[in-house]
Amino acid sequence: MKRFYYDLHIHSCLSPCGDADSTPNNIAGMALLGELDIVALTDHNSCKNCPAFFEACERLGLTAIAGMELTTSEDIHVVCLFEKLSDALKFDSYVDGKRLKVKNRPEFFGEQIIMDGMDEPIGNEPYLLSNATEISLEEVRQDTERFGGICYPAHIDRDANGIIAVLGTIPDVSEFNWYELRDAENIEEYSKTYGIEENKFIISSDAHYLTSLKDKENYFDLDSDGIDHDEVRKKLFELLRG
Repeated sequence: MKRFYYDLHIHSCLSPCGDADSTPNNIAGMALLGELDIVALTDHNSCKNCPAFFEACERLGLTAIAGMELTTSEDIHVVCLFEKLSDALKFDSYVDGKRLKVKNRPEFFGEQIIMDGMDEPIGNEPYLLSNATEISLEEVRQDTERFGGICYPAHIDRDANGIIAVLGTIPDVSEFNWYELRDAENIEEYSKTYGIEENKFIISSDAHYLTSLKDKENYFDLDSDGIDHDEVRKKLFELLRG
């Protein structure tokens, strides 16, 4: 077993209100400086910067995870992660057909820049990515798994767009295996209050700025030597699906 330090919720310059400096290569570089091993790019309702992020992480020896922070029809944020980049891009196309298309206003929300592996802009997403989709909380797990991914509610300890903030609690019928917290100090409180096992929390930054990424702090112990990134992803998703 080997210890892998992670941050599984990071936004790039594609996300609304994401810092323009949060390019795929800059994020990978900051993760390396923070001594992380596994990092996930999870832009709002899009995976379009994940190919560039994979290239950047490959150059630096990091294990990249393709993901998305999906906004459900109830306005709840859910982290969706995929073992395979190709599956994430198929999910991206599916979600694109479920989005409410409202023109982005760059002067308020930023340019929503799509980049290549060398951080060169190759496009802009013209429609605001943070709007709610037509995918409900009841549907999101099934939809994500249909494309080979896993998902869990994001930042449940946050006042905005968390499942507790929106619904007032975690439904008894919730089928999620994991829940994200932004602050590890909240584990005991949220475990007792909502009946979640303490080992079922994932602690991630929800970083929209490079300086907000987590450093070497939160980890998974995986049966991998860490050399083969595909193997690391496989072992991670075996754990997350378990």
